[in-house]
Formats: sequence, structure tokens, C-alpha cells
Amino acid sequence: MQALGFIETRGLVAATEAADSALKAADVSLVTRKQPGTGLVAVIITGEVAAVKAAVEAGAESAATVGEVITVQVIARPHKDMESFIFGETAKKDETKTQKTPAKAKASTAENKRKPGI
Repeated sequence: MQALGFIETRGLVAATEAADSALKAADVSLVTRKQPGTGLVAVIITGEVAAVKAAVEAGAESAATVGEVITVQVIARPHKDMESFIFGETAKKDETKTQKTPAKAKASTAENKRKPGI
């Protein structure tokens, strides 16, 4: 992640307008949309620092024409742990999941067949 951009609005229509304008204004990607409650909607984008700054500015300006912009923020070079902050602890857990090897999977299947009632 090179930069994160946030545009927080009151209402989905303004957030949709912000996201659309931001994505059209610069070479950025939509990360997610968060709805913390009370009608607030935050749009999060990522990309090169300059592109994110331009996209956030364009998105906020556009959103203000159809609704209320609460706040905007650009974080250049966010810490690696920001991903788990944004997506919750499941982002870290998904990375650390280990899969059974075929030999272990076969062994556990054989064990289950030998146990009565399974």
C-alpha cells in the first residue's frame, strides 16, 4: 500500500459520488466502503501518493455537490498493520491459516473412519 485516501460523507449517495469521481480522477483503486453508523459512509482508496491526493480532492468536491462531506484524509505510506485495522483482525488470521498437507488430510480421514459414531 503506497497511500490510503479516506472520504467520509453523510449518506450513501454522496459516498457513491465521491468514489466514482475519485476513481475517474486518478489511477487509484477502491479498497472498501465502511458504514460506521448514524448515516456516515467512508470510502477508502489506495494508490500512489499524488494520485490518491488528487482523487480524494476530486471525490470530496464532487460529493459536496450532492451531500455532506464530513472529513477527508490521505495517509502516505501507511504502516503494514493498517490493513488489519481497516479490515479487522480477520485479515491477519487469513494470512496465518495453514492448510493440511495431503498426507495429514488422509491420516485424519483414516482416523475418523476408525472412530465409532463419526
